[in-house]
Amino acid sequence: MSAWPAIAATVIFAVAFMFIATEKFNRVAVVLGAAGLMALLGLVPGSEVFYAHHAGIDWDVIFLLLGMMIIVGVIKQTGVFEFLAIWAAQRSQGRPYRLMVLLVAITGLASPFLDNVTTVMLVAPITISVCRRLGIAAAPYLIAEVLASNIAGAATLIGDPPNIIIGSRAGLSFNDFLVHMAPVAALMFLAFVLLARVMFRRSFQFHPERFAAVREMDARAAITDPAMLTRSLIVLTLVMVGFGLHTVTGVDVAIVALVGAGVMVLVTRADTAKYLAEVEWPTLVFFLGLFVMVAGLTETGVIEQVGQWATSAVGDSWFAGATSLIFGSAVLGAFFDNIPYTATMAPIVENIAAQADPQTGQALWWSFALGADLSGNGTAVAASANIVVLGLAARAGQPISFWQFTRYGIVTTVLTTLIAWGYVWLRYFT
Repeated sequence: MSAWPAIAATVIFAVAFMFIATEKFNRVAVVLGAAGLMALLGLVPGSEVFYAHHAGIDWDVIFLLLGMMIIVGVIKQTGVFEFLAIWAAQRSQGRPYRLMVLLVAITGLASPFLDNVTTVMLVAPITISVCRRLGIAAAPYLIAEVLASNIAGAATLIGDPPNIIIGSRAGLSFNDFLVHMAPVAALMFLAFVLLARVMFRRSFQFHPERFAAVREMDARAAITDPAMLTRSLIVLTLVMVGFGLHTVTGVDVAIVALVGAGVMVLVTRADTAKYLAEVEWPTLVFFLGLFVMVAGLTETGVIEQVGQWATSAVGDSWFAGATSLIFGSAVLGAFFDNIPYTATMAPIVENIAAQADPQTGQALWWSFALGADLSGNGTAVAASANIVVLGLAARAGQPISFWQFTRYGIVTTVLTTLIAWGYVWLRYFT
């Protein structure tokens, strides 16, 4: 088999990634151009890229995002985000680090039970609003929230998309993830909260006069339509229940989100133009292009080859294998997007785990899950939640650059991956 398709796909992906990182070109234009070039050269499976295969456009992600964007757009019309923003500002006394801990804690509590994208889409509008009222930059708080979401989401089967893929492939239950992943996720989350105090210290600014104005506000007055809010919250609660039960009911989370969006629009009679204006169309298009780019790497065997090369060095040294899966996944998933990376690597990990005894095999799966989940913080395009937050920040007039996000993400990934590695060693190999 000729090696040129793999070489061509790698070059196109690398050049596109470089353009995205330097931000000299619009990132949507870059991924569309790269995706189109891969299709033109026959590096992606033609029309099959539009169907639900292991490689190609993940429509579940696209429609989940669309449904949640509409839901958030409807809820925004009730004024509840303004209410929560004033409450958060008052609760934190306007102190920047205290505010960050509060917002990160809300994110961390929600992420294990909702998917990361849903969590950040609900918390980000509150964050942007409270930062405007306090006269401070929203970017550090948004970055901290998405980093925290990716860490906390590792705790459960449904908290992070890679976990769903791994749980299905390895036959691991919701309770298995709680027992094995939740303890280390809690430890990493606490470490991150302390790290945030150091990482973002230069961004913490306190404006007493701005807080004095917010302190006098009546938060409840921000609710513009209580009846609409009540209906919206009932539908949102049902959507969250649907998310939590999707592994039992078999109803995909994307379907739950779309149906929820439709029901919410019907029962609230929300202004169509307003909620559609809240949909991040550039973000959705960016995802489409990125999925096609990764499909090019998958179809030409690049990701699989890298995975096999990484695992062939393991032999029968299982701790070395676990170490390779943690650190290797943390690095590779950061560049290839951790969802398609996990889907591609899962069969390889399954083959490796099958050669070990059951207990060691399961330890390898947890190592892989930790590496894949934590890779989501590695770069600005490593996880769906990252891309969504960058889109929301740009829309709010407070853009976050690729490197602004990534420099904090790399530090966070290094710290949390080291903690995960130590946890795996102590729990499974000593």
